[in-house]
Amino acid sequence: MTNEEWGLVRSKLQKSVGQNNYTNWIEPLEFADLKNGVATFLVPTNFLGNWVDRNFGDKILRHMLGEGLKVSRLEFSVPAKATHTPAAQVMNGAKVAPATVAKPDQDDLPGAPLYERFTFDNFVVGKPNELAHAAARRVAEGGPVTFNPLFLYGGVGLGKTHLMHAIAHEMIARNPELRIVYLSAEQFMYRFVQAIREKQMMDFKQLFRSVDVLMVDDVQFIAGKDSTQEEFFHTFNALVDQNKQIIISGDRAPGEIKDMEDRIKSRLQCGLVVDLHPTDYELRLGVLQNKVNSYREQYNGLVIADGVLEFLAHRISTNVRVLEGALMRLFAFASLVGREITLELAQDCLGDILRASDRKVTVEEIQRKVSEHYNIRLSDLIGPKRVRTIARPRQVAMYLAKHMTSRSLPEIGRRFGGRDHTTVMHGVKRIDELKGIDDQIAEDLELLRRALEA
Repeated sequence: MTNEEWGLVRSKLQKSVGQNNYTNWIEPLEFADLKNGVATFLVPTNFLGNWVDRNFGDKILRHMLGEGLKVSRLEFSVPAKATHTPAAQVMNGAKVAPATVAKPDQDDLPGAPLYERFTFDNFVVGKPNELAHAAARRVAEGGPVTFNPLFLYGGVGLGKTHLMHAIAHEMIARNPELRIVYLSAEQFMYRFVQAIREKQMMDFKQLFRSVDVLMVDDVQFIAGKDSTQEEFFHTFNALVDQNKQIIISGDRAPGEIKDMEDRIKSRLQCGLVVDLHPTDYELRLGVLQNKVNSYREQYNGLVIADGVLEFLAHRISTNVRVLEGALMRLFAFASLVGREITLELAQDCLGDILRASDRKVTVEEIQRKVSEHYNIRLSDLIGPKRVRTIARPRQVAMYLAKHMTSRSLPEIGRRFGGRDHTTVMHGVKRIDELKGIDDQIAEDLELLRRALEA
């Protein structure tokens, strides 16, 4: 296969996989060789090669065969690279040599320490977080800055902070010379205010704009803070202009963060925005299975009966933190009273958690289920389109949000693109009327309710 033939295959792939996938995953491939039916490509990292092989391998093969090429399988190889010599260090709250950062008055770097347990090895991957994990691995393995910024968003305890720490750990392991700052948005704001008070703004700007990687957790906390947003915006631009990596997390998508300046929302949306969905049963069970062995060692081989982990995975769906906390409490309690961990013990010991964790459906979860059920895009469901094929599913989602969550009508309206509460009232009333006379609407509501309560 010649480079010209690969160029033809690439142009067809660009149409079939979409521009975003093509830019991020296909474009980095470099054709190397075609021998004995094996097409070899050079890739910047093993992770990229594995991801492409798993997700786009069949498409690549199909298009190559379509061009008349005799190929039966693909191989991806990382070219040998020179290794780095450990020199500098990570700016995560540790002490830094004065030569590393020109800030004579300040030994401590801004930020928070990285948790040792928050690594990729300890991150349980399932369907709800598969894309976020893949994107985080891609960024962590370095190479050309592709996703900038990488924006991770989702509710509490879904793994945003874990992934950010894991990225930092992986980057440090691969290149100790990288200068990485990890901190919360609140810490950024505190440092900014402190710099103004102590008349050290030049030092502040130099510090934050001289890093290789900036990681900001819970960015929604700077919303409404005009001066902090202004400085964050300029810091962001300065780092992007230098082709430095930025990784940010929030509790919702950039466009949905209230009181965030439009220009910052626009900047945050210019990279890859990834949603960490609420956990499903399989992922929760995987988390418990991942934890149980370490607890067994800690509590001298304490026995846990069959079915207990499955029971917890079914009943505690709030978030991973609550799930892990429940398992830890269960082991500690069983150890103290000298009993085997049975289903009965779990129900007695975790009564308050089980009651609090009885299925609580979120508006966002309803929106996703309704979008999937009617095969429409989530952005259209919460967007301004008023065509019937979008408007009716939107009303169904509003109806379910009203009856399955504790959110007020104004709160529901805000989650549907900032709509007024009267629009929600109208939608709820309309579905209430239709479900009595339209069998399809009634069936849709029942199917969606069951799926959400599962």
